[in-house]
Amino acid sequence: MLRNLIYSLVVVLFAGVAANAQKIAVVDVTNILDNLDEYLLAQDKLDKLAAEWNQDIAKEYDKIKSMYNKYQAEQVLLSEDLKVRREEEIVQKEKQVRELQRAKFGPEGELFLRRQELVSPIQEKVFNEIESFASEKGIDIMLDKSSSTGLLFTSEDFDKTETIKRRLGIR
Repeated sequence: MLRNLIYSLVVVLFAGVAANAQKIAVVDVTNILDNLDEYLLAQDKLDKLAAEWNQDIAKEYDKIKSMYNKYQAEQVLLSEDLKVRREEEIVQKEKQVRELQRAKFGPEGELFLRRQELVSPIQEKVFNEIESFASEKGIDIMLDKSSSTGLLFTSEDFDKTETIKRRLGIR
């Protein structure tokens, strides 16, 4: 029964699409972005920034490891009060480094904000060009084949990636 209902819905859906004769095209946004020099430069800047921040964070973790090793070596000579104080210093330093890591790489961290600042205008330019192309050609649905939307197959006739790249001046 459920199988028949699903089959009926699929038939009705395809009949509705065929009746409207919608024009569909496919584009590979990742391919376009990967061929835009300004996008590659922005990605390079972000990669260098992330590498620099990772290096800074690694240095801080090295300091924590050094603090811990020193504590381990001196532990037998320290009073209970001094042991507790040193342990608290190490824990506090770890919290500071984790907070630094979150501030740089977290969901609303500096890397995210810099990515928004550098990459969003480029993505907007590409999407505007895709929208302009779709309007000019009377395309009703434009799918991104590079995303994980579940696009399993498309005829090359629908793929407009190269056309969009030419319109953006990409070789």
